[in-house]
Amino acid sequence: MSKKPDSFEVACPCCGAMLKVDSDSHAVIAHIAPERPKTFNDFEEAARAMKEQDSRRESIFRQSVEAEKNKSDLLDKKFQEAMKRAKETPDAPRRIRDIDLD
Repeated sequence: MSKKPDSFEVACPCCGAMLKVDSDSHAVIAHIAPERPKTFNDFEEAARAMKEQDSRRESIFRQSVEAEKNKSDLLDKKFQEAMKRAKETPDAPRRIRDIDLD
C-alpha cells in the first residue's frame, strides 16, 4: 500500500506565501512568507519620496482647512436654495404608500 504523506505544500493565491498543511488535520503547520522586493534602491531616493509625501500631505491639509472655512457659507447657500424651491413649488399631496393601505 502507498503511504499518505504527512504534509503537503500549497502556494497562497493572494500573497504567494508557501503554506505547509498537515494532511491529517488539514491545518497549516508552517508559513513561509514570500520575499518582498526593496521599495527604494538607496536612502536618497527614500528621503526624496518622504519629502514629496510630506508636501502632498501639507497641500491636502491646506485644502481641507479652506473647505472647512467655506463650509458654513456653502451650507447657507444650499439652505437658501432649498427654501426658494420649497416656496416656488406648491405642496403636492402625499403619495400613498403600500403600508398606508393596511
